[in-house]
Amino acid sequence: MPSDRGSRDVIDVLTGDHRRVKEMFVRVIALPPGDRRRRYVVASVITELMRHAEAEEKYLYPAVRAHVPDGDRLAAEKIADHALTRQTINELDGLDPSDARFDEVFRRLIGATREHLADEETNLFPRLAGACDTDTLHDLGTKVERARRATPVWPSVEPADVPPLGGWYGPGPVDHRGRGLDGRPATGSGPRTW
Repeated sequence: MPSDRGSRDVIDVLTGDHRRVKEMFVRVIALPPGDRRRRYVVASVITELMRHAEAEEKYLYPAVRAHVPDGDRLAAEKIADHALTRQTINELDGLDPSDARFDEVFRRLIGATREHLADEETNLFPRLAGACDTDTLHDLGTKVERARRATPVWPSVEPADVPPLGGWYGPGPVDHRGRGLDGRPATGSGPRTW
């Protein structure tokens, strides 16, 4: 299937995700301990990570298995990384930003995520690029972008939990009623509702 000229290849799409996650980590760390806005930004980080992981598991890793030598092993390793990330996310989600363990668990999430992303960028992506033609990479990019948009936001934060956050990460997560976490109607091309 020929690639859509407006589409990005899967590596561009996923490295863009990586960059956004790293920037969001910095935003959380920059907020003072106990700041309620940390919960909002962490919910955004979690949403981004879960969307990214779901899209990779649905499209990237099957492509790695199909096209890359030793792809079964590589995909299994990355899926195991995602399972550990989900465990850490579940632990973090139960903590209030004022909890003493919040920073420790969040830093653990940052460390594991950075290691995973770096390995994808230095090892997995170049191998996939060498094994697939341009059309395949663009087709995968289109599928990954669609999968990301279809994945719901992380549901742990209610609008009343978060003070207004003008300027933070676009319009931000959206609740099931189509309202942003600041309680205003969601607008723009931000995350989708349930």
